[in-house]
Amino acid sequence: MIGFLKRYARSPAAVVGLLIVLAVIGMAIAAPFLFPRDPLSLAGRPLQWPLDNPRFWLGTDNAGRDIAAQIFHGARTSLLIGLVATVVAIGIGIVIGAIAGYYGGWVDDALMRVTEAFQTLPNFLLLLVLVAVFGSNITFVTIAIGIVSWPPSARLTRAEFLTLRNREFVQACRVLGMRDRQIIFHEILPNALPPVIVYASVIMAVAILLESALAFLNLSDPNVPSWGNLIGAGRGVLRVQWYVSAIPGLVILLTVLGVSLVGQGLNDALNPRLKGR
Repeated sequence: MIGFLKRYARSPAAVVGLLIVLAVIGMAIAAPFLFPRDPLSLAGRPLQWPLDNPRFWLGTDNAGRDIAAQIFHGARTSLLIGLVATVVAIGIGIVIGAIAGYYGGWVDDALMRVTEAFQTLPNFLLLLVLVAVFGSNITFVTIAIGIVSWPPSARLTRAEFLTLRNREFVQACRVLGMRDRQIIFHEILPNALPPVIVYASVIMAVAILLESALAFLNLSDPNVPSWGNLIGAGRGVLRVQWYVSAIPGLVILLTVLGVSLVGQGLNDALNPRLKGR
């Protein structure tokens, strides 16, 4: 563990990314204490510029809601969406990729055809179809993001299993009479997880962007404080009060950048030999 932390700390970009992610987590934790009121409730006069009123240090949107409150509470929404969608995508991808890579043959062919079918349409287009059919409740939106994001993790898991399934320790498990399920999830999977864990940071960053894009198009849950909803609210006053959209847009940019840098740092720490090349 200490060696892993030392390798991670060698990358200044990874440390900066971790600090950004920790800052966003701190915002999410502090939100109910700094802004105990409903962030979507009327707070003051609409379209007050940042710092014009000491009560609203990031200003108010075109509905008179406190932008700072929405930013802090929106951090909770974005992190929750990112984490849950990542768990859903990684869970589906691991199961399908592990089964395909372990058994091979027609099982592999069938599962990979399903994976390719999901990859035929762009993620966002498929997400739009799911939201249009099943609704824009925040719970379903989060699950839908996970559903459209699993194919790359399935392919990555499959590739690792194809490499590991004929190793000596796997053959020893078969000789000992272990069941396939035990070999897949208890023996091979722990050795195949590092690259999947690294890729999880990519899924989380994309999940935050997908939800923000849906909210910008008014297709996400309007009853939940969201950075995307705030950007969408400022769309009508973009030429004059540009800060309404610019502030949450900057927060999304920094958050996605931080998550991506953390993922790169994890990759360097978990694969030091690859970095040395």
